[in-house]
Amino acid sequence: MPSTERPMADTRYSMLAGVLVPVLLSVSFVLDTIAAVDMPKAFVLEAESFKHYIDTFNENDEELYVQHISNEKAWEFVGANIALFECPNKDIERTYYFRWWTYRKHIKETPDGFVITEFLPKVPWSSKHNTISCPAGHHFYEGRWLHNPKYLNDYAVFWFRKGGNPRLYSFWAADALYSRYLVNYDKEFIVDLHADLVKNYKAWEKGWRHGRFRVGLHENGLFFSIDDRDGGEMSIGGHGHRPTLNSYMYGDAAAIAEIATLAGKEELAVAYQAKAAKIKKLVQARLWDSKAKFFKTLPEGEDKTPVNVREVQGYIPWYFNLPDAGYEGAWKQLMDPKGFYAPFGPTTAEQRHPRFAVSYKGHQCQWNGPSWPFATAQTLVALANLLNNYKQNTISKNDYFETLKIYTKSHRLKREDGRVVPWIDENLNPYTGDWIARTRLKTWKDGTWDPRKGGKERGKDYNHSSYCDLIISGLVGLRPRPDDVVEVNPLVDADAWDWFCLDNVLYHGRIITIIWDKTGRKYNKGKGLRVFANGKEIAQSQTIGRVTGRYR
Repeated sequence: MPSTERPMADTRYSMLAGVLVPVLLSVSFVLDTIAAVDMPKAFVLEAESFKHYIDTFNENDEELYVQHISNEKAWEFVGANIALFECPNKDIERTYYFRWWTYRKHIKETPDGFVITEFLPKVPWSSKHNTISCPAGHHFYEGRWLHNPKYLNDYAVFWFRKGGNPRLYSFWAADALYSRYLVNYDKEFIVDLHADLVKNYKAWEKGWRHGRFRVGLHENGLFFSIDDRDGGEMSIGGHGHRPTLNSYMYGDAAAIAEIATLAGKEELAVAYQAKAAKIKKLVQARLWDSKAKFFKTLPEGEDKTPVNVREVQGYIPWYFNLPDAGYEGAWKQLMDPKGFYAPFGPTTAEQRHPRFAVSYKGHQCQWNGPSWPFATAQTLVALANLLNNYKQNTISKNDYFETLKIYTKSHRLKREDGRVVPWIDENLNPYTGDWIARTRLKTWKDGTWDPRKGGKERGKDYNHSSYCDLIISGLVGLRPRPDDVVEVNPLVDADAWDWFCLDNVLYHGRIITIIWDKTGRKYNKGKGLRVFANGKEIAQSQTIGRVTGRYR
C-alpha cells in the first residue's frame, strides 16, 4: 500500500494554515485570497495574462443574483484560487476560465458556512440554503482544485452535520470527497468525515418509500432509484436498478474502504471492499446487456431483463472504474451518429431508438434525447478513466478530444443583438445547440418567466456539471493518486497541439506545472512534456504520453 501520509508543505504555508486562518476568518472576503498568500507562485504563466477573460465575462453579463463573490470581485477570487491554463484552442481556453467564473458565482455564505448552489435563484425543489445534492459530486470534483480549502470543507460538513439533505437526489458523496482528498491530501479532514459517510451509506441501504416505490437496496442486491431522483427525469429507461445509483454506491463503498484504511479501521475497510465487490458483480451480471453490449436499467421485478434502450448513463460505471476488462465495446456507441454522437451531443439516449425525442412540449427537462452537460461531464470522466486504466482499442484519446471540443462548443448563446457569448444552462438541442429549457421557460407563463419554475433565467450559469476538472485531470492528464508520485497522461496528440501549459496547480501542498512544448521555444523550458513541482523538474519526455515523477 503506497504511503498516504499528508506531505509537509512549505513552512510559510503551514504557518498560514495553522495560525493566520483562524484569526482572519471573521473577515469575509479575505477568505478568497488567503490561500494564495506566501504560497509558491505559478512557474511559467502570469495570471494577469488571463484577466481579460474575466473582464469580458463581466462586461457581457447581466448580474441577476449575487452571492458571496460579485462580478466586481471575480478576478480577485479567480486570480488567487485557480490553476492557470493556456493552449492553442482559444475556445477551450476561454471556456476553462468561463467555468471558473461561473463556479465562483455559486459560492454562497450561510450561517452554516459556505455551500455551493446549483441554481442562482431560489428554486422550490431545493433544500436548505437552496442546495441540491444531485450535482454535488460535480461540485467537489471541480472545486477540489481551488487553492482555498475553506469553501469545500464547509460544504462537505454542511451535507452531513448542518442540515443538508444528501439523499434528496442520488449523490456519489464518499467518492467525491475521497477524490478531493487525493488532490489536497488532507487526511485529518477526510478521516473526520468517515463516520458521516458510513451513516449516509447505511441510510441508502435501509431505503425509504417514494410514492409506490421503495428507493434503496433491494433483495436482489442492487439499488433501486427513480429516474427523477437521479436527475434524469422522463428517461426512456425509466425507474429501476439504474447504472447511475448502483455505480455511485459502488464508488462510495470503495471510497469508504479507502478512508477506513487511512483511519486504521481495517475490519471496516474489508467490509466495504466486500460491499463494492458485490455491487460490481451484480452490475456486470444483471445490468449488462450482452446482445446490445451496454449497461442498462433493470426494471423492478424478479424475471425482468434490462430495458431495450441504450442511454448515456450506461457509461457511468467507468466513472468509478467499476467494470472488469471485456465491456469496452459499449464505447463504440459514443462516436456513432445512430448512437450518442451529435454536433452538440452526446445525446442522452441512442438516436436509433423509436422513442428518442428532442421535444419542446411537456416537461422542460427531459432525458430522452437532449444533451445534458451533467451527463457529458460524467461521460468524459468515465472515458478518461477508460483511456488511463484499461487496455483496449475501441476508443482513443482523439475521441476524448473530439467530445471535449463538442462540449466546449455547446458553451455559447446567441443574443438577440447577434452577439455570441459564453453560456452554460440546462439541456441542449443536440443538433442546434439551443438551450431547450431556457427557450421554453422564458415564455412559460403569460409570455414570461414563471416564479414557480425558478424565475428569470433560472438556468443561467447553471452549476450542474464540471469542465475545469476535465481539463486538469483529463485533457492535460494530472491523475490524482494517494502517494508522492505525480502522474501525467495528456489526452491530446502532439499533432493536435504544439504546446500547452497548466500552471499553479495546488496538488499535495505543492505547485505543479505541466508543459508540452514541441519545439522548446514557446516556454523555453526544454522540448517535449515536462512536469515541475515548486519549480523543480520531476519528469520529462520528448513525446506526449504518460510520465511520472516524485515530488520528494
